[in-house]
Amino acid sequence: MLRRQRPREGEVRIPSGCAIAGIMDKSGKRHDGSDILKSIALMHDRSNGLGGGFAAYGIYPEFAELSAFHIMYECKEARNQTEAYLDQHFISEKQERIPTEPVKGVQDPPDIWRYFVAPHPVKLNMSGQDEAEYTMQHVFHINAAIPGAFVASSGKNMGAFKGVGYPEDIGAFYRIQDYKGWLWTAHGRFPTNTPGWWGGAHPFTLLNWSIVHNGEISSYDANRRYVEQFGYDCALQTDTEVITYLFDLLIRRHGFSQEMAAHIMTASEWDEIDTMDPQRAAFETALRCVYSSALISGPMSVILGSDEGLLALNDRLKLRALMAGEKDSMVYLASEQAAIEIVCPDVENVRPIDGGVPFVVQLDKAAKRGGQDAEERRMPKGGHREKPGGSASAVNDKEE
Repeated sequence: MLRRQRPREGEVRIPSGCAIAGIMDKSGKRHDGSDILKSIALMHDRSNGLGGGFAAYGIYPEFAELSAFHIMYECKEARNQTEAYLDQHFISEKQERIPTEPVKGVQDPPDIWRYFVAPHPVKLNMSGQDEAEYTMQHVFHINAAIPGAFVASSGKNMGAFKGVGYPEDIGAFYRIQDYKGWLWTAHGRFPTNTPGWWGGAHPFTLLNWSIVHNGEISSYDANRRYVEQFGYDCALQTDTEVITYLFDLLIRRHGFSQEMAAHIMTASEWDEIDTMDPQRAAFETALRCVYSSALISGPMSVILGSDEGLLALNDRLKLRALMAGEKDSMVYLASEQAAIEIVCPDVENVRPIDGGVPFVVQLDKAAKRGGQDAEERRMPKGGHREKPGGSASAVNDKEE
């Protein structure tokens, strides 16, 4: 009798883990969620039903100057405590349940509300903080101090829609086809060492930042300890949360460009620095020393959304797939090329995102607003930035 053989190559498919996608119109024209839903649904096999979600920018133009808090509640008491807390520190223009649709693949959802708020002017003045810092600290308080409450997003004119389920089911649950935005990102989750729960689904957000991430950050503890020194509360205990906070720290607080923040997180290897000219080597050495704990290790591909556009980044060794393509004013990103072509069959300039090289796309109006500052944002090693109305251009200028 023959012994039972182990499965052969091709007989079993082991997913590479997680799917991410992004669609942006550089002109600022808003599109509904149909295309991003179709793109992420194509990569169904990269998920396992334990998490899916979307981030959308430009969806609340009538409340564009207010923070839009999307908050999940696991019980009524959590909602009562949170609303009492918000009333103490913010002025609310409008609050309502987020519309949802019963979906077979989405079980036992929390109670999900949204609040359009502005900081209480007296409380803001007494805090000595700017609006962003004030809002961030109160988001951290809700997540850490109010049991059963979780802030899914807190940015302006944007929102995150996420939960436990396949992304196409989560999209149907939130009826994302009813929203219109100029930037959409999406995530299909295949968690490897954390449970699937509503608060742990992607995107992870803070203020106007949102992150969708495929991979695993082996430097998590070092990165977590680093951001906690600056007052960030990693209550959710996931690597994607830490990436979000690192971008906020480096860009909003420390004043770096998005490209430079990404470069710090995927900094040059020491043997590469040894071959550089002295001036550039000194600069890269300073970055490695000052921001050593912001260096990210491990396989990853991420898409960062913001009110200016998006940034895509792979780890230096390119251990996770991420493709980009363009058509007129549209820019597409996805873990698989087919997920781009299903929504744009005649897509142009399709290429992989290079390892450790940030790919940045700005709204046309944001790029124009930057003016001369755009030249100063160039990073000291190769990068890509989308030009208004054009293709991505390589950036290879030395740091002055």
